[in-house]
Amino acid sequence: MELDFLVPVDDRVLAHCELLPQQAIGKHVKIHSRQEGMPQMHGVALAILGVKESRNAFEKKPEKLDVSAIRIQLYKLLLGNWNTSLADIGDIEEGATVEDTYFVVKSTVAALLKEDIVPIILGATQDITYPAYRAFDDLKSLVNLVSIDSRFDFGMDDELISSHSYMSKIITDKPNNLYNFSNIGYQSYFNAQEEMDLMERLFFDAYRLGELGNDITLAEPVLRNAHMVSLDARAVRASEMGYSDSFSPNGFTGREICAIARYAGFGDKVSVFGIYEMENANQSSQLIAQIIWYFIEGFNFRITESPLEELDNFTKYNVPCDTEQLTFHKSSLTNRWWVEVPSILTPHTKTNSVALLPCTKTDYLQACDQIIPERWLKAYKKGFN
Repeated sequence: MELDFLVPVDDRVLAHCELLPQQAIGKHVKIHSRQEGMPQMHGVALAILGVKESRNAFEKKPEKLDVSAIRIQLYKLLLGNWNTSLADIGDIEEGATVEDTYFVVKSTVAALLKEDIVPIILGATQDITYPAYRAFDDLKSLVNLVSIDSRFDFGMDDELISSHSYMSKIITDKPNNLYNFSNIGYQSYFNAQEEMDLMERLFFDAYRLGELGNDITLAEPVLRNAHMVSLDARAVRASEMGYSDSFSPNGFTGREICAIARYAGFGDKVSVFGIYEMENANQSSQLIAQIIWYFIEGFNFRITESPLEELDNFTKYNVPCDTEQLTFHKSSLTNRWWVEVPSILTPHTKTNSVALLPCTKTDYLQACDQIIPERWLKAYKKGFN
């Protein structure tokens, strides 16, 4: 595996692990150390990867990200009822140029993906999402990306890539493997009207912070279809992160962001999970560690299921609508819902299989009242464009 550029985990993390109780995560993680080298990755399901690159930050960082502080807070947490094998493969330091760092990120993430290992990226800035996305180039034809962020991060047309403009590069650069982009938690006053219009034109999905504050379960169907999740820590309110100047008074609570992380882990298609824009503060490190804990918790209880293949585990509901009939499926194992929407099929589809969209029980109840969610209409339009 191409992991030669990785710097071992700091010795102070290893010293801390020596003092932990046997039930702590730090006693059960395979760690890349100076003494032992890179651990054997056979059987590993999740790998922690630090990326300290911050030169393309929109607001320049006063100091390098202290990934070791996050590791210390994570490793002191106690294990859940897990069977998941975890490794910590160390850090990617800044290269001679930012492009050098991007190359190493892309190569490392691609190597992990080829081994069916899900990287948990701890990055100084969110532009690292771009090279992580490029890691899919030779592995998957189409990628669903979900960003948990108060901003869409499109930037201006002539703006160089930064933590506020990396999405523009993802959309425009070849090969264009992006099938769908969804934003969870945007705040209108941080986004120009032109960016909102672009989201509409490209039929991308966006969920306001207020919507999710009223019902956090709305995030689950979005994350269920994701291949890649990028979490900007600035989507969390300042009081939860230690009142840093980089954070807003409004945002997700610690409880909400941990619930979202668990949904991401439970989503059986999520292959890359990244957390970015953290601050070097004790409270911030504790919350990031807890977010990772909940992602691992969700990952451990993943269930791959399909309403069209496992009929015995699903209950089927037919809902007549004005133009056609909608068919819903509810899993008896996970209580998750899907809906068949036949008209989403593109004209060149060679099979007669239906399009299957993740949804919620609320979507089913609204469909019974002839209310069709806007995101289904977007999916329909995307299929014919």
